[in-house]
Amino acid sequence: QVQLVESGGGLVQAGGSLRLSCAASGRNFRSHVIGWYRQVPGQVRKFVAAISSEGTTNYDDSVKGRFTISRDNAAKTVYLQMNNLRPEDTAVYLCNRPPDVDTTTWVLGSWGQGTQVTVSL
Repeated sequence: QVQLVESGGGLVQAGGSLRLSCAASGRNFRSHVIGWYRQVPGQVRKFVAAISSEGTTNYDDSVKGRFTISRDNAAKTVYLQMNNLRPEDTAVYLCNRPPDVDTTTWVLGSWGQGTQVTVSL
């Protein structure tokens, strides 16, 4: 079983950048698809991006061209580089394990605490 912990959030001005990290513990990390999701209080949790063990990626249209997901299997970490941030990107960002990169609506793992990203005007 793989456990995931998110970090790297913070407060940034619109147009700025942040890099989030999803650190894994446990076995067989490199075989898992890892995804990033975000949630605003009172709203449904939404898919952001996912990356397969081979590096195939999938992005929600709202972040294409601004966010980049990557992974370092040796470090057991998946990153989300977020550039040109907008106020509407403000949310708690969480990582989890979707069954494949194209599945955006359900995941295999339990949810952690996430990391807060706040984008100000």
